[in-house]
Amino acid sequence: MGGGDGTGPRAASADPTRVVCCVGDIHGFYDRLLRLWANLELRVGGAAFRTALVIFLGDYCDRGPQTREVIDFLLSLPSRYPEQRHVFLCGNHDLAFSAFVGALPPPHDGSTFSETWAEYEANEEREGWFKGEGYEGMHLQGRRWGGVIRDRWNSKRGTEYLGSIYDAGPTFQSYGVPHGSIELTKAVPEEHKKFLSTLVWIHEEDDVGLDAPEGRLCCKLIAVHAGLERGKPVEQQLRTLRSRDTSISKVEALSGRQNVWNIPKELSGETPTIIVSGHHGKLHLEGLRFIVDEGGGRKESPVAALILPSQTIVRDTD
Repeated sequence: MGGGDGTGPRAASADPTRVVCCVGDIHGFYDRLLRLWANLELRVGGAAFRTALVIFLGDYCDRGPQTREVIDFLLSLPSRYPEQRHVFLCGNHDLAFSAFVGALPPPHDGSTFSETWAEYEANEEREGWFKGEGYEGMHLQGRRWGGVIRDRWNSKRGTEYLGSIYDAGPTFQSYGVPHGSIELTKAVPEEHKKFLSTLVWIHEEDDVGLDAPEGRLCCKLIAVHAGLERGKPVEQQLRTLRSRDTSISKVEALSGRQNVWNIPKELSGETPTIIVSGHHGKLHLEGLRFIVDEGGGRKESPVAALILPSQTIVRDTD
């Protein structure tokens, strides 16, 4: 289900020739997802596609109009492609969606979700945090997701906000309720809530092949929605991400920007380590750092995927 077999610390394929497909942020664009999937199947083909490891890099909701259909499609994959392995990473939008509908796992330390508000309470009025029924026990990101942002124009993206700072309005509408309505908690099917509740924050894979100028490398792969932070011990970050510590107000590995762009120097050991992410609204392939989010939830941009070992990019527009 949600996390596939990526819920443990590491899953080993022991086959550097195996195909790995890393699918970028979908953001509710179901029609694009269908075209991308068909293009991946055509490009990889045969047994290689039937037995591929497919890692979805997160952000399945918001901005695009068909979040509900996207999640239905993802839920169908294990039965339609039983020989594939599917890993569903949690993006920052997915975490916030989960928090609003009550699908976010509770903090392990016994703290309350309301304790996540204090760090960012200065932003509450500008971001218009949700104050409707049930807000008292809601994680910060759920309140931000379901709220109504005061400023209508997103200057960073050059677009209007779609309801909240997360552009969550289309997700509400895909389930047939108006933006900001607590009725969404009833409209979202239980199987969708279970999917959201089991999304993994990180996936680690040994023995992933990578075609480089010097030949095929056998690498470790770390998939995480935004990236790993610089200046923070890597093992500490991995423990937090593996455990899905929901006491954290803002998970930088899921929502950071420049602070998670580069590969931490700690990972420059004997075994080459690939870090693959979505989130950044860019397509960036440099060395062992791969960012696969060409669409970024923009209406005019394609949804893309990366195929390894070949480093081939496939788009829904191909």
